[in-house]
Amino acid sequence: MPSRFASPDRHGRLAAVGGLVLLALLAVSMSTGAGHYGAADVLGYLLQRPAQLADDKLAMVVDSLRLPRTLAALLVGGSLAVAASLLQSATRNPLAEPGLLGINYGAVLGLVIGLIWFGVESTRGYLLWSGAGALLGNLAVLTIGVMFGQASPLKLVLAGVALSAVFGGLANFLLLSNRVALEQFRYWNLGALAGVDLGGLATVAPVALVGLALAAILCRQLTLMQMGDAQARALGIHTNRVRVGVLVASTLLTACAISIAGPIGFLGFLAAYCARAIEPVALLRQMLFSILFGMLFLLAADILARWLLQPFELPVGTLLAVLGAPALILIVLRGGFRSMLVAR
Repeated sequence: MPSRFASPDRHGRLAAVGGLVLLALLAVSMSTGAGHYGAADVLGYLLQRPAQLADDKLAMVVDSLRLPRTLAALLVGGSLAVAASLLQSATRNPLAEPGLLGINYGAVLGLVIGLIWFGVESTRGYLLWSGAGALLGNLAVLTIGVMFGQASPLKLVLAGVALSAVFGGLANFLLLSNRVALEQFRYWNLGALAGVDLGGLATVAPVALVGLALAAILCRQLTLMQMGDAQARALGIHTNRVRVGVLVASTLLTACAISIAGPIGFLGFLAAYCARAIEPVALLRQMLFSILFGMLFLLAADILARWLLQPFELPVGTLLAVLGAPALILIVLRGGFRSMLVAR
């Protein structure tokens, strides 16, 4: 049955509205936070006006605090959303996403090993070790996905819960023996955009772009694979190669997001779920909407996290868990994933 959202005109209108909301959230994000500087001050600084450029405190607030975390929200939100879309398509499971399938905790375990035994401190080191852990989690997820085939999506989520428990338990066991690593790890593990710097973003952004480019290349093959592996092979699709590509792309994207912001759950699922409701068939268009929703949700959550407990702030990962878990439960109870399985 065609989606009632399927017309190109409706897609264009929704994209335009989403773009306007994104611009509004960017302005609010740049105007919210440490210091008593509003939108006019920040805009003047970004436009290189002399009065604002002469304010050293304003320069510090914009360059070191607000601009990096705003850009980080865009990168992390988009990366997790695309990773979720890839995993959902590869496993034919609309509930799949890095946080629900144990990939985040695989990255956590990898980083803990790097912190304790290799003294990791840089963003590049975080990226390398969280990427290795994410690869481990991804391998486990895709293996389980192949084993389960078209079985209930809840089975894969339950397997992800088990994987998260194993990886998390191992990480906690290692941390108990190293208090220094525990202090370094504790706040990062909650998921937060505070403390992100432009240098770290510059290190991670090229890797994220590679992951996004690979995801775009895989879209056509993944779309055809939704008919089933046998039909895809008949059309000349090398399904195993495509799944290896998904493994690489989703690992790169998840590692980039986690190395910057820590393990943030539910974001990818919610973004991909909303995108699939708009475009259930064409995967490239679906991914573009996923990126938009991922950015919107993370920016909005980060703004709310800064506003709720002023002058303090909540870790955005904690806030998304509080909001995302009930949303997931509601979707499952209402059977909101069933219609997505019809064509699978």
